[in-house]
Amino acid sequence: MFTKNKKHVPLLRYWTTRYLLTLIVGLLLLGAGSVWWIKETTLENRLKLMEYMAVETADRVAQSSDFGGFDKRMGDRTRFFEMENQPLLMITDMEGNVLNTGPMHGGWGPRHFSGKVPSEIIANDDSIKRFTENGTNIYAVKAPITMNQLQAGWVIVMQNAGDLTNVDQEYRLLLILLMGLGLLGWIVIYLLTKRILKPIQNVAAAAAQVREGDYDIKLDSDQKELEIYELITSFKEMTSRLTQLEQMRAELLAGVTHDLKTPVTSISGLVQAVRDGVVTGEERQEFLDITLKEINRLQTMISDLLEFNSLAAGAFRVREENCDLNKLVEDIGRQWQLTQTEPVDLKVITPGHTIRAMTDPLRLQQILINLLNNSYQAIGDKGTITLQLSEGRIDVKDTGSGIPKAEQALVFERFFRGEKKKLKVRGLGLGLSFSKMLARSLGADLILKESNRTGTTFSLVWEKRGDSTS
Repeated sequence: MFTKNKKHVPLLRYWTTRYLLTLIVGLLLLGAGSVWWIKETTLENRLKLMEYMAVETADRVAQSSDFGGFDKRMGDRTRFFEMENQPLLMITDMEGNVLNTGPMHGGWGPRHFSGKVPSEIIANDDSIKRFTENGTNIYAVKAPITMNQLQAGWVIVMQNAGDLTNVDQEYRLLLILLMGLGLLGWIVIYLLTKRILKPIQNVAAAAAQVREGDYDIKLDSDQKELEIYELITSFKEMTSRLTQLEQMRAELLAGVTHDLKTPVTSISGLVQAVRDGVVTGEERQEFLDITLKEINRLQTMISDLLEFNSLAAGAFRVREENCDLNKLVEDIGRQWQLTQTEPVDLKVITPGHTIRAMTDPLRLQQILINLLNNSYQAIGDKGTITLQLSEGRIDVKDTGSGIPKAEQALVFERFFRGEKKKLKVRGLGLGLSFSKMLARSLGADLILKESNRTGTTFSLVWEKRGDSTS
């Protein structure tokens, strides 16, 4: 089944395009809301101004007791409005008959009402009335003319709705403002994205360099952003780790080749000497014994490799039992001590109460024997090994010279062997790595608790899962 290859887009273009689209949508929504708010606010303010002009004109008419001669004054009042078409101001009697008007603009005026304003304006109790005339929405604001405490007529100010909400200048300013914000936002987004992407692009280039097998990378870890700093630092540490692993791989190849070749060469030489009759009698028997030892050593290394690969591949079974850990640890310590060719000062310490746990006794024995063997190699001819059981852990402590600090972080790496151990012990360097994998299969963890010049302590620590004591 074939799948189409997706087209990959540079991160800078990908995110700036989406940021820009988001910004445009946001500005459009903001612009629409602003237009509505400007329109409503302008309408409200102009209606209030029309109402004020109607009341002020009604007061002047009442004071002068004359309905005529107000053309110029009414013309001055209408100039208060900053509109292309000024509102129409009219003075009517009580029945709505037009007695006088201000200047007419916009092509509509008293002629549309046959000299009389619509009755719905006069009859309406509200001072502001919206109505439709010849398909045009019109707002009318009225104020009563009162003389000697008696109403003598009305001052009515009219304007069509379109002129009242027409604020082209404000709309132009809003458009300029939104375009400026959009351009500024895009520039800021572009620059910030470019700033953030630069270290990421450097890491991507370094990753491509590592993919080609070149681990000599240079990355600037002096970053203010925490996440980018952690990314670069982690990548540099990973590269350093890969470099170490590459060196270990090369050493492994040389070490395994040497360790496997040495017994094979010895066996070949010994067998050749026996076959050709170079040695006879007791010496011949001695050669055969040495050959068997070398064969056993070779079988042990091959077995270690097979077991490690089996465990790494998951083809490994754990058979858990409800074990008395006190007795199990004591038996393992005693059996190991008896198998040593030289006397060993081993102390086995168990608590006064019995600790029971579900575990595989065979796999636990493998782990502890490997730890005891390592401790024995560390103490040499003199020294003490302590095998101690306590709640949730088993400690194996020796009084050897300790593990160098530079090597402590690598002790659980597969095929790793310290400099001192390479010279003293032949092997593949799988013991601790294999033991740690076994520990995890038992629901525990194997850790290097401490190591210094006075000795080393390894701890097998169980997760809390309800082990029982009695």
